[in-house]
This record gives sequence, C-alpha cells and structure tokens, in this order.
Amino acid sequence: MKETKEKAAVTGDAFSAPGYSRSRWAYIAECAFEYFVALLVADPFVTTLLKYIGLDDSTTGIIQSLISVAFLFQLCSIFVVQRITNVKKVAATVHGISQLLFMSLYLVPFMPFAKEYQTVVIFVCFLAGYFGNYLVTSVIFRWGNSYVDPGKRARYAATKEMISLLTGVIVTYVMSQVIGHYEAAGDLKTGFLFTAIVMTVVSSIDFICLLLIKNRITEPPKKEDIIPFKTVLKMLFTNKGFVSVVILTVIWQFAQYMTVGFLGTYKLGELGIDIETVQLINIAGQMGRFALSRPFGRYTDKHSYAKGISLGLTVVGISFLINIFTSPEYWWLIIPYTLLFNIAMAGIGQNLHNIIYNFVDEKLFVQASAIKNSIGGICGFVASFLGGMLVKVVQGNASAGTTAMTVFGMEIYAQQMLSLISFVGVVGAIIFTRIVLEKQKTIAK
Repeated sequence: MKETKEKAAVTGDAFSAPGYSRSRWAYIAECAFEYFVALLVADPFVTTLLKYIGLDDSTTGIIQSLISVAFLFQLCSIFVVQRITNVKKVAATVHGISQLLFMSLYLVPFMPFAKEYQTVVIFVCFLAGYFGNYLVTSVIFRWGNSYVDPGKRARYAATKEMISLLTGVIVTYVMSQVIGHYEAAGDLKTGFLFTAIVMTVVSSIDFICLLLIKNRITEPPKKEDIIPFKTVLKMLFTNKGFVSVVILTVIWQFAQYMTVGFLGTYKLGELGIDIETVQLINIAGQMGRFALSRPFGRYTDKHSYAKGISLGLTVVGISFLINIFTSPEYWWLIIPYTLLFNIAMAGIGQNLHNIIYNFVDEKLFVQASAIKNSIGGICGFVASFLGGMLVKVVQGNASAGTTAMTVFGMEIYAQQMLSLISFVGVVGAIIFTRIVLEKQKTIAK
C-alpha cells in the first residue's frame, strides 16, 4: 500500500491514490442512497401519504408540483459557494438535514394536529427539504467529481447511474410491496412508520458516504477575491460555450416537459393499461437505460460530451416520433417509446451536467450549473403549463364518449399532439447541437 502511494506521488497520477479511489466509490454510493430517498418522496408513495391525511386532489397536486419550482433554490448556491471553506462540513450537514426533513413527512400522520396543521407541516418539510437539497446539489456534484479523471468522467457517471438505477428498482419494488401489504391490512400508519425508519437508515448511510469523500478545505476568501453576482453573470453570459449549453437546455427541457407529464394518465386512461403493466414497462425502460449507460459513457469519453448528447437526442427523437402514433388501437407502441426514452437519458442526463466543464472554469462551475438548471427548469415548467392548456382544449372539443378530437376524420388525442411538438423540439435541439454546440471551443476535455 505504501509503495502504491509513493508510486502515485512520483508519477503524479493523483487519481490512482487511495484517497481518490475511496472518494469516487463513496460518491457513487452516496448518489444511490440519495436516489432512494428521492424515490420515497415521489409518486406513488407520497400520494398515498397525502391521501391518508385527507388532502383533496387539488392540494395533493400542488404539493407534488413543488418539485417543479424547487429548482429555483439552486440560485441560492450562487451566493454561498464562494464563501464555503470546508466543503465536507457544509455539504454533509445541509444535505443530511434535508434528507431527514423528507423522512419526517412520514411521521406527520402520528402528529396530534388537525388536518390543516398537518398540511402546513408537510408544506414546510417539502420546501425546507428541497431548499437544503438544491442549495448544495451543485456543490456536492463538483466536489465528488473532482476526484474523477476528466478523461473518464462520462464512464464514471454511467457507472454511478447504473448502480442507482438497478438498486432503485429493487427499493421501489420492495417498498411498494410493503406499503401495499399494510394498506390491504388497513394499517397504513404502520407502513408509514416503517418507511420513516427505512429513510432514517438510508439517510444515515448517505451522510456516512459524504464523510468518506476526501475533504476540500480552503482559506477564507478575501473580500476582494469574492466575485460579485453581476460579474459572475457577465462572465458566464459573455461565454459563447456556456450560452450555447443554456440554449440547448432550454430547447430540451421545453421539448421534454411538453409531453412526459401527461403520459401517466394517458397510459391508465385512454390506453387502458393497468398499473401493474405500467410498472413492468417502466422497469423494462430503466433496465434498458442500465444496459446502455456504460456504452454511452465510453462513446462520450472517446468523442465528446456534445456528441454524446447528440446521440441521446437522436434516440429520444425516435421515441417521440413513435409516440405520435400511440393510441388505444396501437397502445403497445408505448413500450418502445418508454424503452427508447429511458435509453436516451443515458446520453443526455449526465452529459448536460458534465459539458459545463468544457466551457467554464471550475471555480464558476456551481454558479454556472445553478443558473443553467434554473433557466431550464423554468422553461420546463412553462412547457408543462402550455401542454396542460393544449390538453384542456383538445379534450374540451372531443367527440362524444371520447377524449380525442376529430381532425380530417381521424381521432387525435392530446398526447399525440404533444408528442409531435416534442419531436419537432428535439429535432431543433439536434440541429443546434451539431451546428453550434459541437463547434464551440472547449477549455477542458
């Protein structure tokens, strides 16, 4: 072991040092355990909780939609990142508290409060949890990736994603069976208590994983070294490469959220697919992403993040094209759509995060990531709003006994129209990536 350390020091290959290797594996594990918590505060688990408390569909929808605006909390990281001198202490503490706030949601049914006060507690826990989570998300991402060889970053991200996906499927299945068992027995409160215990254990392990990552400690910044917010904005938005990434993110988020949020009811309603089959289709999609994450990573490391994104966009474009023809008569087309959509995320998701390294100095990575994600999130929210309006228009003009609108003698469902818009958006994103983003000068591999 001593010889290995000395060899790493002599050759300068810091990435092979034990501390770096431990940090990489700790970050992979941390992402998986963080993902477990995210799954347990998402539909259908949190919906079951909110329904048990007695909240109506409108309030339930509002609470669940908080995640769509919570991304704005990332902007707060811009004002604190330059003042963080002990990354591990700040990131682990804030992230750990946010995870415990999510866990506390499942303790609300045990609180001796009226439904109105329980609703307030849930709102507070959701918002405070997301605030803490998003405040340090970009900080942890930069910290964890700082121990990864830049030339192997895409493959590392793929491995990290594969482990989270595979273990997440297992966690989702097991917890759904547990909650289903207690619900059938008429004892959901015990199921919620079990969930809270599981989340406490998972959050504790998540915290330990963060502690195992090699720390980054810096001297307190001098006042003159702190870059003002206006200067940060000027530096980033005069950077053609970064602006190109933001534009691509806007196009992609708009195309994605124009459709995806409206497919759940389409599957269970118009397409007539039962929930068990929907879950099996979703699992098949996740397994497809799992199988191809590593090949996507190798392709990206060999070529570039931009080319990896372009390949992913091509696959997702095909998925939306297929979904244009998905109807009750051809309901099975939702299967190749789901498979291709999930596979495409292996090329789009992590690469859209990592590509910032190509255009922005590392000291501005957190600010750049927060701004990009927030702008993209706003556009995704707007797309969802516009998509919802289109759904209402189509269903409001639907033929009797159906939710489809007759156009030139053909029955057209709103989700088919949304998929067409998404397809056009993705085509635009592919063109932009190839003729603009891939041509930008990079500062790192």
